[in-house]
Amino acid sequence: MDIILKYFSDFTQQQIEQFSQLQALYEDWNEKINVISRKDIASLYEKHVLHSLAIAALCNFDDGAQVVDIGTGGGFPGIPLAIYFPEVEFLLSDSIGKKIKVVQEVAQAIGLKNVTAVHGRVEEIKGRTFDFAVSRAVAPLGELWKWVKPALGKGQKSEELPNGLICLKGGDLDKEINDSGLHAIVQAWSVHDIFPEPFFEEKYVLYVPV
Repeated sequence: MDIILKYFSDFTQQQIEQFSQLQALYEDWNEKINVISRKDIASLYEKHVLHSLAIAALCNFDDGAQVVDIGTGGGFPGIPLAIYFPEVEFLLSDSIGKKIKVVQEVAQAIGLKNVTAVHGRVEEIKGRTFDFAVSRAVAPLGELWKWVKPALGKGQKSEELPNGLICLKGGDLDKEINDSGLHAIVQAWSVHDIFPEPFFEEKYVLYVPV
């Protein structure tokens, strides 16, 4: 938890309490369902929570914005972002039902009112338009964009960025970006430049506008 407060200092007491509860909750659920790598659970706040908040450091979603988390797994980046942005509506989707169960239980346990968790793929969600899509290490950029572009509406529900896809990725991304056909419009930031911790070397935030 200390590593979160190292980089963010303007949380309410409720937000601090919500973040503080995540370690015990994920440890408990990880005993039942392996949602986080066993070797990473001790580093939950750095490798999962702070990593997710790299999106918040770059893009301040407007109150009332609609955000979909594609392939949320155990709730990352969606749950940390939902704590950070209590006035933003988040829909967390995943094709694995047991992971969505964990998301639902964690959100309920910490009192998150702005999270809906759905068992299914984002391209199967009908009748909803989102301002932003977020994801972490789910699929190649081109596939992510193909899945989510039809669900994104034009506009700008953030002071910093127009509506679009924001995803967390690692490694050498040159080929992935070129293969996606989006190289002319994609923007990239180094997470290590935002949070200068060794773990974030070669980790990036990619953004594609609608």
